[in-house]
Amino acid sequence: MLLAPGPAKKVTIHLNEDTSSQSDYLSHEILSLLLREGVAGATLLRPEAGFGSHHRIHSQEGGADTAQHMPLRIEFVDVAQNVERLIPSLMELLTDGMIEAHDTVILKAAVGRGR
Repeated sequence: MLLAPGPAKKVTIHLNEDTSSQSDYLSHEILSLLLREGVAGATLLRPEAGFGSHHRIHSQEGGADTAQHMPLRIEFVDVAQNVERLIPSLMELLTDGMIEAHDTVILKAAVGRGR
């Protein structure tokens, strides 16, 4: 589903790469939920480094000790009604991390030819 230009919400979910859920890695479970629920698209980003509430930097370059608990970010944009419908499920799934939502405006959404 392609989103129309206009008001929307951007949701960012911050979590750790190695956080698991009841059946899979939490990031995979969240992406599966978003796909099942008809979100237009979602992106999983792997930052090079980061720190959270424990104030320890985690990075790939720091060796085995700091490469654990690497940060991940899942982002998606949808209309406010769909985001509000999904928030309770996301809140229930997230056991470690943070969910944020911001008002945004879709200026253009396009799909290239042959996709």
